Amino acid sequence: MSKCIRNRISIKSDINITPFTDVVLVLLIIFIISMPALQQSIDVNVSKTIISNNTENSSVEILILENGNICIDGEKVIDSNIENIVRNLIISSPDKSVVIKSEENVPYDSIIQFIDKAKKVGVSKFALAQ
Repeated sequence: MSKCIRNRISIKSDINITPFTDVVLVLLIIFIISMPALQQSIDVNVSKTIISNNTENSSVEILILENGNICIDGEKVIDSNIENIVRNLIISSPDKSVVIKSEENVPYDSIIQFIDKAKKVGVSKFALAQ
């Protein structure tokens, strides 16, 4: 009878967590290095404005509504007349500024389109209000 020698192969049953630990440590190092850059802030000096009692002569108030309509100094205007009305208001006093207000859900595109129309007729001073 011949004896068979059996080689026993031992199976490792534990998980190798070394690659996982390496990845976690690299991410931790990246996080630690990038935190100071995320905490930087910019100091902004906001100039204080002087509110005059004579606001009617110094600015034109424009209200852009959510449905696309526009009110100039409280009066609703038709989109085709906007340029003429703004031109007439600015001709009377060229130093007037245009204060643009809008409802909450008005897309920025509508505001920018109005600013473009106002620039075409000669408005150079704009202010955005809430």
